[in-house]
Amino acid sequence: MSIAIQVENLSKAYQIGQIGTGTISRDLERWWATTVRGKEDPFLKIGETNDRSTKGKSDIVWSLKDINFEIQQGDAVGIIGRNGAGKSTLLKLLSEVTSPTTGKINIKGRVASLLEVGTGFHPELSGRENIFLNGAILGMRKKEIQRKLDQIIDFSGVERYVDTPVKRYSSGMYVRLAFAVAAHLESEILIVDEVLAVGDAEFQKKCLGKMNEVSKGEGRTVLFVSHNMGAVNSLCNHAILMKNGKLDFEGSTQSTVDHYLSGGETVNNAHYINESPETESDILEIKIVDTQGTICGNFGFDQSVKVIFSLKVAEKHLSGHFGIRVIDQLERSVFTSETQVNNFIQKEGFVVISVAIPANVLVPNKYQLIVGFHKVNVEIVKYLESPVQFVIEETGTEFYKYSGIDYGCVFLNCEWNAQIN
Repeated sequence: MSIAIQVENLSKAYQIGQIGTGTISRDLERWWATTVRGKEDPFLKIGETNDRSTKGKSDIVWSLKDINFEIQQGDAVGIIGRNGAGKSTLLKLLSEVTSPTTGKINIKGRVASLLEVGTGFHPELSGRENIFLNGAILGMRKKEIQRKLDQIIDFSGVERYVDTPVKRYSSGMYVRLAFAVAAHLESEILIVDEVLAVGDAEFQKKCLGKMNEVSKGEGRTVLFVSHNMGAVNSLCNHAILMKNGKLDFEGSTQSTVDHYLSGGETVNNAHYINESPETESDILEIKIVDTQGTICGNFGFDQSVKVIFSLKVAEKHLSGHFGIRVIDQLERSVFTSETQVNNFIQKEGFVVISVAIPANVLVPNKYQLIVGFHKVNVEIVKYLESPVQFVIEETGTEFYKYSGIDYGCVFLNCEWNAQIN
C-alpha cells in the first residue's frame, strides 16, 4: 500500500494583531533573510506554543509546530483534540488553503476538502454552477462532472434549489451540497472538518455512511476532524491527537480516543463535599461506595455501584424530586433515575438518599453523574454537572473475553424464551 500523505517537520506560525513585523526596516530584514539568503525567519525564533489558556509574551504563535506523520492510501484517519489544538490549521495546510511556515507536505492524488461553511463556493453562482466550478478546480473534465451530477444533487437533497444562487442557501443546505460535491467528485483524498455538525442528525448519519463507503469501498483516503468520538470510532481505523499545536499521540482509533478522553489521568473522583451550602436547600455531600461502604471510584462489571447523597431540604421543597443522569466518556446519556424527596425526609430537614446501580449492566467505561434536585413544576432547586465520576473495569467475565467489541452503553438481561410452533 502506497503513502497518500507524508508530512515532515510541518509548522505554521501566525502573528497576533498587526500584519508584518511592525516596521519597514524589519520587514526588509525578514525578506532579505528568508527570500534572498534562504535562511530561517529571524522573527519566528521568539514564537510561543499555541496555548490559548495563557496570555503569553510574544505576538508570534506557532499554530502548528514540528508535525510528522504518514497516511497510507485508503486509510480513514480521525484528527481529534480540543478547540485550538491546531486541527483546522492542519487541514487547511493539507488542502493548500494556506502555506506552511516551515516543513514539507507530499500528497499523492487530488484533494477534495470541506473545511467550513462557505469554503470553495462562489456565492453569486447557483448550486449547479458551483458543482462544475468545484470539479474544474479539482482538474476534472466537464463530462466527468456531468456523469456524477445527478448523484450529487440527489444526495444533497436540495434539488428544488439547485439553480438558485448559493448565497440564499441556509447553512444546512450549503453544507449538504458542499459535502455531496466533495464526496462524489473523483478525488483520491477527502478532507472533512467539523462542519458536518451544522447538518441535522439524519444528514450526519448519511455523511458518515458515505465516508465509510468512500474509504472502505472505493479505497480513497479520508481525513476527518470531529469532536464526536462515537463518529470517529465508527469511521476511522487510525487517529491523530493534536494538543497545543503539536502531535500528542498517534495510533489506533480506540487507543487515541482513550488517550484523549483520559487526559493522561485516571478518573477517580468519587467524593464531593459542598464547602459553601446555601441557606435553604442544597446538596451537602455525594460519595460513591463499594459493598463495604468504602469510598471507591473503580468497579468491576459484575459489581453494583452505590451512590449516597446527603441533602438539606427546606419545607417548601419536600415534594420535589431528586435524580441522577449517568453519562459516559463520549458524553452520551446512558440512563436517568429519580425519586421523590418526601419519601426519605428525616428530622430537621436533613435527608440521606442512596441509589444502587445494578451489577452486570454498565459496560466497561468511564462514567460521570449529573445530579438534579427540582420541584414538580421543573423549577431547579440544585443542579450539579459531573461532581463525581467512576470507572467500570473489565473483570475477565465470560461476556468480556471478546475485548474490543462495541456492546453499546449497557448490557441488558432481557427475557428470552423459546418459541414453539
